[in-house]
Amino acid sequence: MTEKPIIGWREIVAFPEWAIDGIVAKIDTGARTSALHVENIEKLSANRIRFSVVTRRQDSSGHVPVHAELVRTTSIRSSTGHRQERYVVATRVRIGPVTKRVEMSLVRRDHMLCRMLLGRTALEGFLVDVNHRHLYGSPARRRKKKRA
Repeated sequence: MTEKPIIGWREIVAFPEWAIDGIVAKIDTGARTSALHVENIEKLSANRIRFSVVTRRQDSSGHVPVHAELVRTTSIRSSTGHRQERYVVATRVRIGPVTKRVEMSLVRRDHMLCRMLLGRTALEGFLVDVNHRHLYGSPARRRKKKRA
């Protein structure tokens, strides 16, 4: 039997195809689909979209422009029970030692602590240990500027 990698309830996720090294993701076994915080979504054609991935919660310079193939649109029911139409894209993600292709819906998560939710379909092949977080690296800490 092959051992599955263990991840915590929060992990750092990288997007190699988009040259993004790390986004803090909350592991959400209650959600089927993963969700990524983006801004400036623009549909370019029937199957291409452009958007900015928001990599940092409190730093407006943390935006990475991305062009991607549109996999589909889907109706997602939020945790508050509201339905929302969302675009879905797919890309490779790296979580610890594992790189895999993952579909994710694009959404604004302005008021959420984590820029991404990893849902059940992305978590296939992992074991989640809710007693731990960041088993594969910690988020980068930025130093506060000293006041004069």
